[in-house]
Amino acid sequence: MAASLQSVLCCFNLQNPNKTLEISPSKTPIRCSKSNLPLKTRSWSQKSHLFSNETASFNRLGCVSAKTLSTISVGKTDYEFSDGAAEVELRLQLGGRNIQSSKDIVVDVDESSLTVKVHSTGSLITLMRVNRLYEKIKPAETIWYIDEDQLVLNLKKRDTDLKWPDILETWQSLSTGALQLLQGTSIYIIGDSTEVNKYVARELAVGLGYTPLSTSDLLETFAQQTIESWLLAEGANSVAEGEAAILESLSSHVRTVVATLGGQHGAAGRADKWQHLYSGFTVWVSKSESTDEASAKEEARRIVQDGSQGYSNADVVVKLGGWDSNHAQTVAQACLSALKQLIISDKKLPGKKSLYIRLGCRGDWPNIKPPGWDPSSGADMADA
Repeated sequence: MAASLQSVLCCFNLQNPNKTLEISPSKTPIRCSKSNLPLKTRSWSQKSHLFSNETASFNRLGCVSAKTLSTISVGKTDYEFSDGAAEVELRLQLGGRNIQSSKDIVVDVDESSLTVKVHSTGSLITLMRVNRLYEKIKPAETIWYIDEDQLVLNLKKRDTDLKWPDILETWQSLSTGALQLLQGTSIYIIGDSTEVNKYVARELAVGLGYTPLSTSDLLETFAQQTIESWLLAEGANSVAEGEAAILESLSSHVRTVVATLGGQHGAAGRADKWQHLYSGFTVWVSKSESTDEASAKEEARRIVQDGSQGYSNADVVVKLGGWDSNHAQTVAQACLSALKQLIISDKKLPGKKSLYIRLGCRGDWPNIKPPGWDPSSGADMADA
């Protein structure tokens, strides 16, 4: 992992200003019992994943830091995973470790992390460490037991409606799980760099099975000239107007990831051009000028609260400590993680986006007005 990407910061705006993410740092003792669920076999190997479980909350802006790796493993452990209606089950292979009793096993868990260690040949060995579970659990209701040569853990889900693709948050589990959360809603990648927007949008589209689109490519095809020559000939305002027209035509599309233009000539940077961007989930990918994590969080919070840039309307902000196109998937993973938390905080959001489209993308986001409302009238009607 490139050093520049270890300081990725994901921030997301909560639609309900009074909602905040909750985190409990306390560890919970584990109880022993028995349960059975259909299982899927996984291979747990020494591999780098993105996120830590360090989370901070603000009233309007929540930030998730990714300074450290989410998982650390020792050696290789095969595991089986299954998802039930109210719980997930994890089975770890203990074969060949000479486990004499349950006293040789140490299980440490909180609502978002899990560590399993075993006493073997006089040493305490980490069998599995997950610093970021796929989603939160109820640690006080966790149970575990030994079943022949397997350690079986049952974790009670905090959100019983959410299906877990895997025990931990990875690119694969996020891209699979996002489909049930997004419900076909499109995603718009915005930010100052058209190049970065394109790379991230392409990775997201591949992972989700969505259609990748680029407003710069569509504009150049339509105008039969490059964006640069268009800027020279007609100016930034003309290009922004052209992109706004493209965004209007794309606003009724579903299952697309759209890379938008960066810079002052892009529509997303202008607050008066957001009417059709609100039809999907918007992700602002931004290079941070901060040199440390705390400053990056404050930078993101300040910009969003200030609202002076059109980008501050975004649903999700991903702050980058640097950029390397070879690690575009890492940034895409950060986007999906933040979008997951955003939608889980308000599961009505995809449906609300769909309603906004059906009513004609009138610019009344997030306080959608009743059918028949005329944006030009200026009437202050009750929210839908």
